[in-house]
Amino acid sequence: MNHIPSRRHLLSTGLGLGLAGLAALPALAQDKFPSRPITLVVPFPPGGSVDIMARQYSEPLSKVLGVPIVVENRAGAGGSVGAQYVARAKADGYTLVVSSQSSHLANPLTQPKVGYDPVKDFENIAILGRLPNALVVHSSLPFKTFKEFIDYAKKNPGKLNYGSGGVGSMGQLNVEMLKAATGAFTTHIPYRGGTPLITAVLGNEVQFILDNLVIMLPHIQAGKVRALALANDQRLPQLPDVPTLAEVGYPQLNLTSWIGLAAPGGTPDAVVQTLYKAVREVATSPAMLANLKERGVIAPEEMTPAAFEKMMSERLVKFGEVVRKAGITAE
Repeated sequence: MNHIPSRRHLLSTGLGLGLAGLAALPALAQDKFPSRPITLVVPFPPGGSVDIMARQYSEPLSKVLGVPIVVENRAGAGGSVGAQYVARAKADGYTLVVSSQSSHLANPLTQPKVGYDPVKDFENIAILGRLPNALVVHSSLPFKTFKEFIDYAKKNPGKLNYGSGGVGSMGQLNVEMLKAATGAFTTHIPYRGGTPLITAVLGNEVQFILDNLVIMLPHIQAGKVRALALANDQRLPQLPDVPTLAEVGYPQLNLTSWIGLAAPGGTPDAVVQTLYKAVREVATSPAMLANLKERGVIAPEEMTPAAFEKMMSERLVKFGEVVRKAGITAE
């Protein structure tokens, strides 16, 4: 009498293992990343440089990855609320944050209870773009050169006010580094974010800023404000007459800002690499290169996740010294 083997028996044999493997194939397919929508958290309100960058990348990244990418603004505490939310999210690659020097450098250095470590609590995946910083003054002021500006600030301590997006923001850290390098003394006027800061500069409530060029470029081109120097490796085609800070004698201030992409710490390396390759494909496309150039953003160089984290760690040390010397603590 022929005995028909049971399913349990089959599973205990090589044939059974083969059948079990076949049965598991759908599950493996479902685990392929990505297989469902990705949430891209912007830790700032709509309209700022980080939000603009997120929306520039979301659609082309969605096409490369083959899943929808939903941009979600979670603003608060200068970017800390959204960053902390992602740091505590499930480490599966489906919740990401658009990181910046505000959320991943200034805040951890100036907010005692920020609630996350910018290196240990994240997988820092890729740079989306580098943003030149610009020393910008109101067009009604007499300064035509960086030297004239510094000479006046040194001879008239406290008469020039500078604005930033808040106490402990990168706009403040940039100027404090400038003050330490030049010996100039100026007064800080903090605002709650980029939009009121722009309004203050245009209205001459503050006389200057040293912050992201992206938010001020249209107003520079319209003649409402004047750029005296750029923190960038070279002059920009949009502003060919504006020298770099290295050209005017301060190479140590010639630091561009960055906007990047990060996932919660512990996200599998295969997921990180998939996202990194997708970002590089988008970042090097002719459409994105043209888009970034038009906005005054420097196309991101090829920088691996490990190199990205190394650069971040070095910046944390450099700006940490500025914060300690200036005694900056966010409200």
